[in-house]
Amino acid sequence: MTRIADMGARALAELDACIAAISEDETNALVELLATSKRVCLYGCGREGLMMRALCMRLYHLGLDVHMVADMTAPPVGPGDLLLVSSGPGHTSTVLAILNEARKAGAKTACFTAERGSQVTKLSDFTLVIPAQTMAHDQSSPTSFLPMGSLYEGTQFVFYEILIMLMKERLGETAESMRARHTNLE
Repeated sequence: MTRIADMGARALAELDACIAAISEDETNALVELLATSKRVCLYGCGREGLMMRALCMRLYHLGLDVHMVADMTAPPVGPGDLLLVSSGPGHTSTVLAILNEARKAGAKTACFTAERGSQVTKLSDFTLVIPAQTMAHDQSSPTSFLPMGSLYEGTQFVFYEILIMLMKERLGETAESMRARHTNLE
């Protein structure tokens, strides 16, 4: 096996272990929360934000009214709406501020994090734990050979695709109905 293949196998094994450790009950509850929310706004910082953008796009393809916080077209949130954030370390200051604003407006709040019991979870009505190394522990007690928060972010991407498949089933969507919502401006 080549060095690249060995490293790939190691990364995939770490991703697989993280995916396997995500709670089925939390996942099913999130599917229902997303399916029953009037509008969903998503937010994450840095690479986590990129993964949240990928999730936002797929939720849009499923027909949900979804938006990224801070985009110029992001609407206000209120009762019946959901703010879904990601903060792997559980204490990102911008995420905390946005959660507080959504709560004041009467929206439900939910988070993805690796740190159960963190500040972000205390401001969230719902938490889904992604059990992976983040930058919170990459120096003091690293568990992954991937750098910094890469294991968390990679697990996000794979888990979000699984989440979309569960949502597709829950909403009765098809590959064709999703494709019909894909942009034609490429």
